[in-house]
Amino acid sequence: MPQPAPLRIAIDTGGTFTDCVFVRDGRLEILKVFSTPRDPAEAIANAVEEILGGFPAATPIELTHGTTVGTNTVLERKGARTALVTTAGFEDVLVIGRQYRPRLYDFFFSKPAPFVLDRYRLGVRERVAADGSLVTALTTAELRRVVARMRRLRPEAVAVCLLFSFARPEHERRIARTLRRAGFLVSASHEVHAEFREYERTATTVANAYLMPVLGRYLGEIERRVPAARQRVRVMQSSGGTISAGVAADQPVRTILSGPAGGVVGARYVGELAGFDRLISFDMGGTSTDVALIDGGLATTNEGSVGGVPVAVPMLDIHSVGAGGGSIAWFDRGGALRVGPQSAGAEPGPICYGRGTEPTVTDAHLILGRLDPDQFLGGRWRLDAARTRRWMARAAGTRFRSLAEFAGGIVAVANATMEKAIRVISVERGYDARDFTLVAFGGAGGLHACDLAAALGIGRVLVPKFPGALSALGILRSDVVKDYVQTVMLAASGAGVVRQLAARFAGLERQARSVLRREGFLPAEQRFERALDIRYRGQAYELTVPFTPGFARAFHRAHERRYGYSDPGRPMEIVNVRLRALGLTDKPALRRQRFAGSSPRAAHYRRAPVYFSNRTWPTDFYVRERLRAGNCLRGPAVLAEYSATTVLLPGWRARLDAYENLLLEPAP
Repeated sequence: MPQPAPLRIAIDTGGTFTDCVFVRDGRLEILKVFSTPRDPAEAIANAVEEILGGFPAATPIELTHGTTVGTNTVLERKGARTALVTTAGFEDVLVIGRQYRPRLYDFFFSKPAPFVLDRYRLGVRERVAADGSLVTALTTAELRRVVARMRRLRPEAVAVCLLFSFARPEHERRIARTLRRAGFLVSASHEVHAEFREYERTATTVANAYLMPVLGRYLGEIERRVPAARQRVRVMQSSGGTISAGVAADQPVRTILSGPAGGVVGARYVGELAGFDRLISFDMGGTSTDVALIDGGLATTNEGSVGGVPVAVPMLDIHSVGAGGGSIAWFDRGGALRVGPQSAGAEPGPICYGRGTEPTVTDAHLILGRLDPDQFLGGRWRLDAARTRRWMARAAGTRFRSLAEFAGGIVAVANATMEKAIRVISVERGYDARDFTLVAFGGAGGLHACDLAAALGIGRVLVPKFPGALSALGILRSDVVKDYVQTVMLAASGAGVVRQLAARFAGLERQARSVLRREGFLPAEQRFERALDIRYRGQAYELTVPFTPGFARAFHRAHERRYGYSDPGRPMEIVNVRLRALGLTDKPALRRQRFAGSSPRAAHYRRAPVYFSNRTWPTDFYVRERLRAGNCLRGPAVLAEYSATTVLLPGWRARLDAYENLLLEPAP
């Protein structure tokens, strides 16, 4: 008897909620449960158990997961005891780093401590030149010395990163193979990040080793607690595609921004449905806000950093700030009101959840009347308004004339932080934010969307269906992605350069096709994207452009946009070739709905005063799930739904499109 097709479930674990998206009878459905920060796998097991309660017994599942385990491990410095094996003389690369100060005028700034302590860094007598030629051979005696030293140190993981191993990895392969035979968990740079720049390559390889035991245990715990998903677990990468759990356990550094990456993929999808291709994604969850700019396609970067540590693997160009619904409001030594980056998280959570005692952004919205205590999580959880007022009054003291003024200040400070983040990815990179549509999602995105759009001059906001679970929807719709890179250092105008590049890409494609075929993707289900890292000769950093016949012109345009000038007469240098290999997956879609007229009367359930601009306004409240395509409404209004709440400011109007996405814009 043939086994039934697996139920596909996407899960995005956040600091406050764990969001799930799955398909039942051809329709997308969502589920939100509270996260369990001390044991994230527990929330996943609870969610899957609740979902499977509505399906036949023994239903197999395919679980795709966006996780914050890697991010939190790096930020909290709770990774594995890690050793580093490198070329003799380069043991201190991690400490030396780059000669720049992140905060130039902060005399008290200290660099984050490296993941590898001094005594765990071992130099090996071997040497390869920059062109890949052999200078000093690696001997068998030296290999035995490395193993003996590691047995004395007893690290939980070992990073191996030799000088210029991206050009000639034989020595690195021998060391990694020998250490693995001796029983060590090994992260080798030629497998993780085979590019030039010793500091970034070493830091990335070490970060990978630092995370390997942690993520390996975590993924193993998921497979143990969710037996229906065994051998069918995938993990979202920072680059916007998924990888198998086995690959994620070997290369966990690729998953550091996996949750936010799902949000960007989801934002692009709903933007396309609504007919917009120039988007700013605004994902405000319980702990942080993640923003990204989408100008047609998804922009990736290889210059990411998490917790002050370079992470030079491909990742979507996402900017994160510590401002979320659970961000804590506090007063600095001068008495100024601050919000975040500390968060109440899921434990104890905001005051209104019943356990927290410190005021948060969510509590401020409840005081302002923008959250309906009886409609939170679709009425499954009641917010404690009386408790919130007591603790908020205690925190405010005598600093404000009223509790509403204190709450309004909290919201204003959070808005300023998020507005600055959006300017970083738009105005500071040569884009005019007014040319884009703001896609607001996450549990708290819709509460702040109109405020931010008004401050930035953005004339259109898109709040998608299921805004509180859009990241999980993006994860569910993501393809399997493998990224390959090769450092080439070629003159862009040299004779036969296009032919040389084509040969390099062909080699990478052969490797990628073999990997995708082993994962079950037929040739028709495979797609390849080619790109080049280019710079003007003499520059220290490069820009990535697609490999097309006009790649030189594309580079000049990109340079003009990023730096304000270009120099077409200056020689260019091709540093790396990049191949992005995609295994195309089936993508569940939002259904198009029939238009049901403009009246939202069926969704209206009450009218109550809400604070806007330091005064109360009579405000209409709607249950968003009862709105139908074509319904129109005017602000002020509050739209409550299971996964989020959206606030429509006075002077704004909203319309529900054919895919049940909300389009908000200032009324004429």
